[in-house]
Order: sequence, then structure tokens, then C-alpha cells
Amino acid sequence: MLSTKLLPRVRTITTLAPTCTSIVPLSSSLLLDSYCQPNPQLNIYSSNRTIDDFVKSGHLNSAKKLFDEMPARDVVTYNLLISGYGKFGHPKQALYLYDEMVSHGIKESASTFSSVLSVCSNAGFYTEGIQIHCRVLSLGFGLNLYIGSPLVDLYMRMGPSVRALDLFDELPERNLATWNLMLRAFCELSRPDEVLRMYNKMKAEGVEPNGLSFCYMVRGCSIGMLLDEGKQLHSHVIKLGWVDVNIFVANALVDFYSACGSLIDAKKSFDFIPVDDVISWNSIVSIYADYDLIFDALELFFRMQLCRKRPSIRSFVEFLNFASRTGNVYFGKQIHGYVTKLGFDHGSVHVQSALTDMYGKCNVIESSVAVFESVPGRSLECCNSLMTSLLHSGNIEDAVEMFGFMVDEGIGLDEVTLSTTLKALSVSASANVGSCRLLHCCAIKSGFESNIAVSCSLMDAYSRCGHIELSHQVFKKIPSPNVVCFTSIMNGYSRNGMGREALDMLEVMIQRGLIPDKVTFLCVLAGCNHSGMVKEGQLVFNSMKSVYGIDADRQHYSCMIDMLGRAGILDKAEELLQQTPGGGDCVMWSSLLRSCRVHGNEIIGRRVANILMELEPVDFAVYSQVSNFYSEIGEFEVSMQIRETALARKLTRDIGHSLIEVNIAGKMVHDNIALLGELENLDVEEENEVELFEEPSWTSERGGKVLVNVDSFGAAGDGVSDDTQAFLNAWNTACSTPKSVFLVPAGRHYLVSATRFKGPCADKLVIQIDGTIVAPAEPDNWDPKLARIWLDFSKLNGVLFQGSGVIDGSGSKWWASSCKKNKSNPCRGAPTALTIDSSSAVKVKGLTIQNSQQMNFVISRSESVRVYQVLVSAPEDSPNTDGIHITESTNVVLQDCKIGTGDDCISIVNGSSAIKMKRIFCGPGHGI
Repeated sequence: MLSTKLLPRVRTITTLAPTCTSIVPLSSSLLLDSYCQPNPQLNIYSSNRTIDDFVKSGHLNSAKKLFDEMPARDVVTYNLLISGYGKFGHPKQALYLYDEMVSHGIKESASTFSSVLSVCSNAGFYTEGIQIHCRVLSLGFGLNLYIGSPLVDLYMRMGPSVRALDLFDELPERNLATWNLMLRAFCELSRPDEVLRMYNKMKAEGVEPNGLSFCYMVRGCSIGMLLDEGKQLHSHVIKLGWVDVNIFVANALVDFYSACGSLIDAKKSFDFIPVDDVISWNSIVSIYADYDLIFDALELFFRMQLCRKRPSIRSFVEFLNFASRTGNVYFGKQIHGYVTKLGFDHGSVHVQSALTDMYGKCNVIESSVAVFESVPGRSLECCNSLMTSLLHSGNIEDAVEMFGFMVDEGIGLDEVTLSTTLKALSVSASANVGSCRLLHCCAIKSGFESNIAVSCSLMDAYSRCGHIELSHQVFKKIPSPNVVCFTSIMNGYSRNGMGREALDMLEVMIQRGLIPDKVTFLCVLAGCNHSGMVKEGQLVFNSMKSVYGIDADRQHYSCMIDMLGRAGILDKAEELLQQTPGGGDCVMWSSLLRSCRVHGNEIIGRRVANILMELEPVDFAVYSQVSNFYSEIGEFEVSMQIRETALARKLTRDIGHSLIEVNIAGKMVHDNIALLGELENLDVEEENEVELFEEPSWTSERGGKVLVNVDSFGAAGDGVSDDTQAFLNAWNTACSTPKSVFLVPAGRHYLVSATRFKGPCADKLVIQIDGTIVAPAEPDNWDPKLARIWLDFSKLNGVLFQGSGVIDGSGSKWWASSCKKNKSNPCRGAPTALTIDSSSAVKVKGLTIQNSQQMNFVISRSESVRVYQVLVSAPEDSPNTDGIHITESTNVVLQDCKIGTGDDCISIVNGSSAIKMKRIFCGPGHGI
């Protein structure tokens, strides 16, 4: 026609334009469009067809250019471009065009709403989608198939709400695409029960599924691992003949059987696939590799290539993942060579990421970094792989720095980035709550705060920094916490010595219908162990098998053995250790021997020592521990023989290393603010705490204080008469009187027997000790009901101990009767000179504690305790005279103290946390 110099009309052009997209190059389409007449009245239809031509070819810029040049546009013009922007991933431009269309007064059609609602669904613009639904209703559009299907899709993507199901039921007609939409949505939401319900509903309404329907239904059975239901579907598929004609259904069946762990059926399904399909080959190879059947996978891999089928990225990724799981770097290197030969090493982000991860998991971090640096572009997936590799190989600080690199380079982040960085930060030497808060803010801003993995990592990081209250806040914000979330918060409670809270959280979890797993029970048992809750721990341990059918493994047994050993129930601990599956290991027996040493059980200790020597004949630590045990029970010759044996075998101990960060403890925010406020606001000036009163007569009230002098209650103060009852009477008065001073005057010696001074007390109590309190010297005269205490203060809040006085335990006869001094003596416990138990906001300043029967000063189950300028003194050879012993306590400050004892200067046990020490002078003693 053109050769005869005849110009085509608009109708001719519009007839030819659609054909150009399939049989003529697009340049010909542009040439044809150039013959259109410029009359806008004649060309609006032609322009629409040309825009459609551009959109179908993916040339959106050309389509938009023509759109802008059109003098007039109709609803079809807008619909075409909105649909194109949505199809090619430009949702914001699509919504902008829709707004422009409405503002220009062009009335929407059903096709408009169908396109724009689909855009909102796919892009996650749910708020905008709901607003458009309101406009649909306001314009009076009925719920037809074109509008109803994208509306159902929109609400299903927001979650399987009642509204979405109601919309689906209200549709006047439903085609197969609408049914498939519902099946797909329930698969994406991991709701296999709903997938099967929709399948049954289709059968009830006489709707015949197609191949895509069966793909979704089989996938639903895979998600739920519903083997029986999947086999029924398989029968239906065979009956309808879809296996023979639809390769996707056949591959879905292969994946289904592998997900259910039935590899034989998966292989049978693969063998019955009629078409030699590369997807099927790669699928079966990947499945065998995923189940670590590497020789079968390789056999199929080579058969696949004999059939001239090219391996896919999926197969190589699974092979590399196998190498990562098993740590087989040699196999991984072979796959790397094959990948390079086929050109996948630089062409696929997934392969690059898998290679980086493989070398990292095999602890060849240099190769992992080399692969990462050889990648031309820095993708998020590759960066995440390198970060996890650095973390796995112990390069913690580098893993944390990787996060900064990703931010600086503008690579972005996802839930893997955040959770990995938080994990690295929580075990980093530089971990602090400020860094955790920074990452928490990143999670909020990037929309990952409610992600399960990120939330659990946040809880773990905060709890490791001692901020369990922040962990609890994160937990409360999780919409539907699962077993992993509950386990994470329980682990945090256990780590911070809050066993009761961990146990309470277990009850909440069970009440919500969640079933605890092995890790959950291990966390709860650890919490009970750290909190000394032996009965509760035994109940939890027994319920694992009796209630939930879970067999305890070695970690559970180890925790229980340690718990029973700490409590002194050594016979049951030994019995349980012998019941451990596979027998106890060195760690368990060492724990039991340590408990025997603490509780002085020579009989069980001997048996355990012999077993340990047989288990670990070349471990210096075992020889050292056993040698110390025999030394403690007085068998010095045996102890020396064991040490000589270790030296003869040239056994040595590795030198330990420590990292101390200066001035970090002072910045901790683990304080109970209200309780610390009471400490800071005590009605005594800091510089005058020791010299509280000017006159020693103690006969008048000063500064609003009520003096309660023990002499006024009959205390003799001669060091011979028993002043115990006078002290108790004075205590009862002082404790019940606000702003009182419990006064022990200077220059006198008060003989006081074992006594419990119980709170809670009235506000602003000061315990002023300027005299000397002496314990009875004879162990045989000690009250057996109070065998482990002397001066025991409990349930105090906001109390100040101060003065220049002395607490003297008169411990010389106790030391002489110790089995550590003389093996013929029975091993028994001895009292602690001063105990502060179950208390909070307590300050101790200026006192001297000396010659305790056993431990000098114990802080137990307490929080926010400050100890300043305290002198602790006991002979170098006095047994078990720990200076300051902290157990099950948190937020304790020790400063400017001088400690010299026959045992540990400071001992910290049983889940104590947030302990700050500054200017502690130790010696003699074993240190901290």
C-alpha cells in the first residue's frame, strides 16, 4: 500500500498496530504510528491502541510520552497506562495517574477499579486499597467479577479476615481464577486447613480444578505435611490426567512428598513424569541434597547431564548448603569449580551468597571474604551471607562492622541483617544497651519490629546487657508470639536469675495452647537452677516425659545435676547422672565433684573423682580439680601424687585471657530507678554518714531522727553477758518507727547469738554500728536451727548500715573443727557473719567484718545494694571464709573495700547480674 504512495487511514493503522507486537519489530509499529493524522478527534482511539502496543512491549516511557502529548484522553487511556505501571512494578506512578484521572473528572470504569485494586494488593498499599473500595461503594458499582476478585485478593493479603471470606461468598459469580486466588492466598498465609476447605467447597459447588488449582492444593499439603490428604489429591490428579499433561503439577507432587519426608514416593513421582523436564531434574537433585543423601544426589546430577539437561542454580545452591551443614570444604570447593566452569559464579546472586556462606560455615573465612569481594555488585543477600559467616567464624567485631558498611553503601537491610547484627552485638565485647537501642530504632523505621526473628534477637540482646525489662517490652509488642518468642523471653529471665518469672511465662505459654519444646524446657530449668528453685525444677523436668512425651537430652540432665548439686542433694544428683542417656560426660561429673567440695561430701566425692580420672586421663583441669578435692579432705599425699602424675605426663593448662572495658559499668541502666532514688535521697548527707552525730551520749534526738539505743533495752555491752534479746527488742522498736536509728554505741562489746532481724521496716532506718558485736566462740553451743547464719537481716528496703564498729565472728574454733583443717573432723557448714537477704536499696558503709565462722558478708536475693569502705579480714589459712559473697542478686556496687581472707575475696554465683566493682583491694585471698 505504501509503495503505491497511498496513505493509510486511522482504521487501517489501528487494525495493524496490535499485530506489530508479535510479528513486526517495534520500530515498524512506530513507523506505522507516524502516519496517524494529528486531528485529536480522529486519533484518540488510535493513540489508545498505540499506548496498548507500547505497554505490552514494556516500553512504558514511550507510552507515557504519547500519553502526555495527547490533547484529549478518555477512561481507556488511563486504564491502559495504570495497568501497565502496575504490571511492570511501578505502583506509585499507577496511583498517581489514578488520582490525576479522578481530579480531571473522568469517571472510573470497572476495569479501572480492577487495575488499581490489583496495584494496591501487589504493592501492599492496603490503606489506599480500602479507600478505593469505599469509592467503589460510593459510585454504586455492583460486586461484579472484575471488581470483586481484586477486592478479595486485597483483603486476603491483609490477612484471612472475615471480610475477605464474606466478599468471596457475596460474589454473584466466581470463575476458576477467583478460586485459584483464594487457594494461592491461603498457601502464602501457610493455612493448609483452609486450602483443603476451599478444595472441598469447589467440589461441593461442582467447580472442576485446573492444573494451577492442583499446584496450590498440593503446595498446601506440603506446608502442613499432610501426607494422607496429599495422597488423596494425587489420586484425583491421576484420575483427571493432569500428571500427564501438566509438568507443574508433577513437580509439585515431587516437592510435596519430599516435604513430608517420603523420598521413595518423591522418586516414584519423578520417575513417572512423562516429559524429560529440566525443572524436574533439578528439583529431585536438590531434594536429595537437602536430605544429605549426597551420593544419590550426585548420581542423579550426573544422569541429568547425560540426558543433556543443564543444572540449575537451585541444584548448586543445595550442594553448597550441604557442604555448609557438614563442614565439607573439599566438596564445596569442587562445586565451586563446577559453578565457575558453567559461569554461575558471577551471574547469580544466590550462588554467590551460597559460596560465601559455605566457606564461612567451613571456617575458611578468607575464601568467604574473597568470594564476596569478587562479586561485581554488593547485593543484600551476599552481604547477609558474609555477616553470618563472620559471626560463625568468631569474627564478632567484623560482623558488627559489616552492618555499618551496608548502611554506608546504601545496600539496605532486612530481617536477616537485623537479627544477625543483634546476635553479633549481644556476644560482642563492646555490647551495650545504646547499640541495642540503635538497632531497635532501625527495626522500627524499616518495618521489621514485629518480625519474629528480629524480635527474638532484640530480646536476647537486651537480656544479655542486663535489661530484661526492655526484653519484656519487646515481647509484649509481638502480636501473636509463638513458641520461639516465649522461649526467648524465658531464656532472658533465666539468664538474669529470674527463675520465677520464667516459670510464670511457661504457664502463660501453655494456657495459650502452645506446646513447649526441648529448648523451652532447658531455658526454664536453667532459670530454676539460677534461682535455687529445686522443687519447681524437678516438677518441670518430670513433666517433660510424663505430660509432653519429650525425652530429656544431656543438656537437661546436666542442668538438673547442677541444680541438685548446688542444693546439696548429692545422692539424687549422682543417681540422675547415672541415668543420663549415653552416660555422663566430664562436664557433668566435674559439676558433681564441685558440689561435693562445696558441701563437704567425702564419700560421693571419692567415687566421682575416680570416675573423672578414668574419663579424662589427659585433662590437666581434671587433675587439678581432683587434687584440690583430696587436699580439702586432708589427704595431702594423694593430692600431691595426682599433681606429680599430671606433671609427669606433661599436662598443662591453657593460659586464660580477659578483656576489661574501663568506665562501662557506670553507664549501666539496669538500675531499679525507684529503689536507687531511695538510696540517693536518704536523710543523711553523704560526707557525714560515718560521723552521724556529734555527741557520743546518744541521749537526744537530732535532725529529726529517733534514737533507739540497744543499751536502753538492757544490753550489758561487757562481752560476757548475752545481749541477744536486748538487740531484738531494740530492733522491733527501731524497725517500726519512721526515721529511727538502731544504735550500737562505741567502746563496748556486745555478745549476740545467731539472730534474724526481719523487715520490712518503717522509712529511713539507719543502723549505726560503732561498737563491737561478738559471736559466741563455741560451735557446740550454736542453735542448730540457725546453723548457717549469725546476724541475718531480711526484707529491708531503703536502709543504711554505717559506722566505725566491728562485727567479729570469733571463728577460730570453727576453723579448727573444719574437715579442711583435719580430715578426721566431720564436714559441716558454718555460719555467715553478716547476711542481707531478700532486700533492696540497701547501703553499707565503713564497717569492719572479721574472723567470720565461714563466709564474712553475704548479699542474697537482693537488688540495688551499695557497699563502700568496708574492711573484711580473716586469717590466710581460715577455710571457706569468702569475703563478700553475692548470690541471686542484681545491681550491686562494691567500692573502696579492703578484703583479706582464706578463700575468695569476692564470689559471684547463681545468676547474679549487673555487679559493679571499683577500687577493690584483695589479699590474702583467691581474688574474684
